[in-house]
Amino acid sequence: MSVPALGVRALRVAPEAEPRETLALHRPGISRVHDYFLGGKDNYAADRDLAHRILRVLPQAAESARQGRAFVARAVRALAGRGIRQFVDLGCGLPTADNLHQMAARHTWGSRVVYVDDDPLVIAHARALLIEDGNIAALRADLRDPAAILGSPEWRRLIDPREPVALVLSSVLHFLDDPHGPVAALGEAVAPGSALVVAHATADFAPEAAEATRLYREASGVPFVPRGAAEVERLFDPFTPLAPGVVPLTRWSPDPAPPARPASARPASVVPPPSRPALLYCGVGVRASA
Repeated sequence: MSVPALGVRALRVAPEAEPRETLALHRPGISRVHDYFLGGKDNYAADRDLAHRILRVLPQAAESARQGRAFVARAVRALAGRGIRQFVDLGCGLPTADNLHQMAARHTWGSRVVYVDDDPLVIAHARALLIEDGNIAALRADLRDPAAILGSPEWRRLIDPREPVALVLSSVLHFLDDPHGPVAALGEAVAPGSALVVAHATADFAPEAAEATRLYREASGVPFVPRGAAEVERLFDPFTPLAPGVVPLTRWSPDPAPPARPASARPASVVPPPSRPALLYCGVGVRASA
């Protein structure tokens, strides 16, 4: 068990989440920095300091995080329209104002959702705030160990192997040195008709993203690997991307663009188009039915 430095604020996770684990919060965390970008309150001084340094290099980073959540909502709507009722949010991060099971509930009845993250703080919050009924579970597991995810009681209880499932990997795969193995293993295990939802960091449109990723790696000790379009497209084997394919974040929409409305008339969940270069590629792929 790690011991926080003297004077460092630490949080003891609730026993029902991860017993006897103490979290040192003197270093920034992936989920907490993202929470700050989304306007959340579950972050600490180290997270905010890193977020501010990133924003000085990439002013659109917070805007991009909000756009990423809006993309997931659009993807969930499109997949619910195709009859998918099972969703696994891999690297789910801290709860937000609009979580995946709430997105799904707007478009389909009886959806089942498993939230997965390896951060004990995330899982403690998820179990406290998101588990509304028996159709939702929170699993602490490492994305680099897909066998543990697939063999977990949470997966076996909620995910019917005979039905398609949506694997949602939003803003998480760029934290892995090699995301292809875990994604392929999960993709091979799911039923025909299943889907893959990916949002992945890129430096293709904003070269200064390379400096932001260096800051992130040095402060957090976590790998951060922006990738180009071809590398992101490779993640979709054996899924076939839906139109318009793997594209910069705000270009992905399953529907024609709706008529423009005044800002005052937009729902809070609708984020205006970005004013600066995109930082994420995104796409939704579907496995062919048997």
